[in-house]
Amino acid sequence: GGAAAVALGVAAALVGPLDPATASPGAPIVAPVVAPPGVWADAPVGFAALPGYELATTTGGGGGRVVTAGTLDELRGYATAAEPLVIRIRDSITVTPFGDMITVGSDKTIIGVGPAAELVGGGLRLVAVHNVIIRNLTIRDSYLPGDWDGKDPTNDNDGLRIDTSHHVWIDHNRIERVGDGIIDLRKDSDLVTISWNVFGDANKALGIGWTSNVVTRVTAHHNWIRNTFQRNWSVDNTAAAHLYDNLLQDVGLYGTMSRNAAKVLVEHSVFQRVNDPLVAKDPASELVSRGNLFAGTSGRTDSVGTAFEPPYPYRADPAEEVTGLVTAFGGPRRALAGAIGVGGE
Repeated sequence: GGAAAVALGVAAALVGPLDPATASPGAPIVAPVVAPPGVWADAPVGFAALPGYELATTTGGGGGRVVTAGTLDELRGYATAAEPLVIRIRDSITVTPFGDMITVGSDKTIIGVGPAAELVGGGLRLVAVHNVIIRNLTIRDSYLPGDWDGKDPTNDNDGLRIDTSHHVWIDHNRIERVGDGIIDLRKDSDLVTISWNVFGDANKALGIGWTSNVVTRVTAHHNWIRNTFQRNWSVDNTAAAHLYDNLLQDVGLYGTMSRNAAKVLVEHSVFQRVNDPLVAKDPASELVSRGNLFAGTSGRTDSVGTAFEPPYPYRADPAEEVTGLVTAFGGPRRALAGAIGVGGE
């Protein structure tokens, strides 16, 4: 139908020709794009859906009031309110001071509901909280020009920083050009799902760890990671990291790394022009690779140990379909706000 044709056009414009006879060398074939079941889901798949810590699942601000944050001050106030809230962002909000991270409390959903919904020059910080959903939002441009490595002490500007928190769902966002990490998932955070996002144009993409404990459980699926250098992912001392149906493109230093006692399962993902796509770094590191597609890559594609089997139902798309799916349906989408019943444009 018309929607499928539009999706195909978007995918072709982003990743090149669909005809394998004319595709560039090493480019995965992009299968025809049809929205898979659950792309506009109202609930997460994976670890964020599981019970734990006296919570049945991740619902964010569901059941609370629906409010709209039109200014930075309104967003700060709603995000730290004691009550559950669904917080809508319609327009561009510039974060001041530059690089600051807005504190988000428990039982919150923050969702973009218009094509201009974005945070510019800062990010979001979750510390010792639970039950948070962040969806359909752009977070961008907290990078300090000239400080590519993020070594300037004023440039510790993450897109999302999640510390010692549980039941968190990050879905259909775009995070680009941040000063330090796109997402830092740290200090024994647990029961997290990261799905259908676009991450790019940064040195450090996605780091998990900052602890000697082996606690964290995270699912990451249908994410597009592009033009990054390191931490795609860097998985350190993680009890279970399930990474499936992700697209990694143009990665400089290394792709996905299992470190220390991490257990990592990577499946049905695409690695295109990635150096060292899969690395099990240390003697106790486990990384199981299955059904992945490598194109134009170099270096290591480790598969070591047994890792784990996911303790939840999920549907993995074949790797051959991943490029088309995530480029067509990843990142913020106007359709998403309407689909979850909070009012789109």
